[in-house]
Amino acid sequence: MKTAPIVPARVDFSGAVPHAPEFGDLYHAPFGAFEQARLVFLAGNGLPGRWAGRTRFVVLETGFGLGNNFLTTWAAWRDDPSRCERLVFLSVEKHPLTRDDLARAHAASPVPELAAQLIDAWPPLTPNLHALDFENGRVRLMLALGDARDWLPELVASVDAFFLDGFAPAKNPELWDEAVLRQTGRLAAPGATAATWSVARAVRDGLAAAGFQVEKRPGTGGKWATTVATFAPRHRAPEPPGRARPHPAPRDVLIVGAGLAGAACARVLAREGLQVTVLEAGPTPAGQASGNPGGLFHGTLHADDGVHARLNRAAALATERELRRIAPTLPWLQWGLLRVERGPQALDDMRGLLDRSGLPAAYIQALDADAAAALAKVPLGRPAWHFPGGGAVSPPALVAAWLAEAARRPGFSLRHDTAVAGLQRDDASGRWAALGADGTTIATADAVVLCGGTANAQLMADWSAGPAWPWISQRGQLSTLPRDRSPCVLGLPVAGLGYALSLPDGTMCFGASADAGDPEPQLRAADQAQNLARLAELLPDALGHAPTASTTVDALEGDPLPLAGRVGWRSLVPDRLPIVGALPAQAPAQRAEQVRFWPRHPGLMVLGALGSRGITSATLCAELIAAQLTGAPWPIEASLAEAVDPARFGAKQRRSGG
Repeated sequence: MKTAPIVPARVDFSGAVPHAPEFGDLYHAPFGAFEQARLVFLAGNGLPGRWAGRTRFVVLETGFGLGNNFLTTWAAWRDDPSRCERLVFLSVEKHPLTRDDLARAHAASPVPELAAQLIDAWPPLTPNLHALDFENGRVRLMLALGDARDWLPELVASVDAFFLDGFAPAKNPELWDEAVLRQTGRLAAPGATAATWSVARAVRDGLAAAGFQVEKRPGTGGKWATTVATFAPRHRAPEPPGRARPHPAPRDVLIVGAGLAGAACARVLAREGLQVTVLEAGPTPAGQASGNPGGLFHGTLHADDGVHARLNRAAALATERELRRIAPTLPWLQWGLLRVERGPQALDDMRGLLDRSGLPAAYIQALDADAAAALAKVPLGRPAWHFPGGGAVSPPALVAAWLAEAARRPGFSLRHDTAVAGLQRDDASGRWAALGADGTTIATADAVVLCGGTANAQLMADWSAGPAWPWISQRGQLSTLPRDRSPCVLGLPVAGLGYALSLPDGTMCFGASADAGDPEPQLRAADQAQNLARLAELLPDALGHAPTASTTVDALEGDPLPLAGRVGWRSLVPDRLPIVGALPAQAPAQRAEQVRFWPRHPGLMVLGALGSRGITSATLCAELIAAQLTGAPWPIEASLAEAVDPARFGAKQRRSGG
């Protein structure tokens, strides 16, 4: 998916109804936005009645605008004692309002409490799919910022009701063209409905071509008629096997591994109503790299905004939202992160790249050396990228908080010292069994999520079709200095070729080494010396006196190691992308070069290869696992999901002629 900078809407508030000068049209009918939403979109889709008794009800809106349709739907859900358990409201908007304009638009909202929550949750205006949760996660707004013609083909969802809104077709034809309307048929759930205030012939014909039965209904408030439609296709192509969810939906799940990946999955799947059992091989959670005393989270910026940049940005934004939600339960959380560039001359290039990207200051800023030093509270001598929504947190504390939240849900259990040596599936019942080394059954469930990284590599190899996954187990050694030996206490974490952060007690954490295939569990003097050398390069003015790696090693030969630290292992693969999704069961006879056509083992999932981005990636990846297991709309675009799919290795092999 090709992204473009988000250009905020220009709104004229001088009249009785907000006006869009670019399109020469009003944002809603003169008789009122909420009244229009109730009469056209709710009534036209049989709401609230149609969501009664449902586990989940999904709405897709083609133009978010001021957000009045969402607020009206949320208010109706809130007021309905027969409401669905979860309401998901997907909406696409090419020109979103700024937060200030959104607040102005809702200054006199008939639902001020809901409007205030929306304004408070309003995301940075980046070309991403932003998932905003309300009502303790029971109401989710998924806001896709960008052109609907780009976004709709990328959405993976089963939509129950379509709100076809936007400026008039004559003034904004792109939102009503045949390609956009065709996507409603692809996304429609059985029995889906659609409604719009437009009765343009092209709109009605487009819906009919997409498989809807279309009719006009008498209108109100000065409109002669509205259009309503019911999805009733003559034929429908089957869903590709790589996008099919388990049937029936799983009731319980085994999660193998209790690091960041496993804990994030436990929280999200427990929230979705599954009974969760976590099986951890070690004596405590967060035993590997997830056990470091401090870790970083932040996004990235690349000139081409390719897969890595888009995924990291989506993950960083999801992590920021999650950490703001859970912050009161964490003992320590630091907001803001600096990533230094290599020299003072880089500033002009940084600013040029940032201008071309169109990314907002709420996500990333290019700072000169003085501004960066003011935030770091130490001279840096170089410009730096500032990620206001990035920062540092204790990984073990985050894991503990997520597991504690999951433990408040019915049926949760956490079992330590429980190594899983094998898996078995009963095809008759559809149940999975986790087996111990002696072949006995440890636990059973409808689904399994493997979150142990390379520790689960054999389990994945036993069940995954296609070539062997190119796992890398990377040893990392982190160094720490107590406050009385630290050169400074950093105001913000600083990253570059290495990284450094100060814990609340003044201890400085820095490093870290990265050695593939190295099993050594003990701290090594050479690695500590290299970490010191990286620290000296990262903070040259604060550590101008720091020894070089070679002199430090010489000084430490035969002496007790004067630095504390920690050794852990990261799991990754050469393309530096996570592995997230259902394991491929066999290679397809046709289209094997495309990930989505690989058949899957029902309910057997993996979340791994997070590398050094465990904190940044865990939340978004867990949300993707949950969506794939439960049938909820996916939290990222299809092209990103395919980039992290476990079947990508087999598809790549087929594309290269293997």
